[in-house]
Amino acid sequence: MSELAKKSRPQFRNIHITQILQYRLPAAGVMSILHRVSGLGMFMALPIVLLIFDYSLTSELSYARLMEATASPFVKIVLCGLTWAFFHHLFAGIRHLVSDLHIGLAKEQSAAWGKGVMVVALLLSFVAWLKIFGVF
Repeated sequence: MSELAKKSRPQFRNIHITQILQYRLPAAGVMSILHRVSGLGMFMALPIVLLIFDYSLTSELSYARLMEATASPFVKIVLCGLTWAFFHHLFAGIRHLVSDLHIGLAKEQSAAWGKGVMVVALLLSFVAWLKIFGVF
């Protein structure tokens, strides 16, 4: 097969914002970006989580009101997002700590880690979502 007949992949050196959708980010890169997104999401939700914690401890009446508020589908969806953010951030953080020990840095291992972290975070989140929506 000649070089001309072979379809070449585009080479990206300095990516312009208009090229971002054409760039194929590896699984470890997606995991790393989602690690940052999940951390930001948890940080932004921290005041709400602290308020929920306060309501759960203040009195029986405030706890009962909190339980009524968490029955809302919107609140349940927000809690589902927070559970995913927590699990993804936890496992991606562990993966980053392991990579600081220079373990699993090869291309194939890094891709496996990235996919594994995302799958485990989604599976554990799914179990938590079933609990949030009262399936079991």
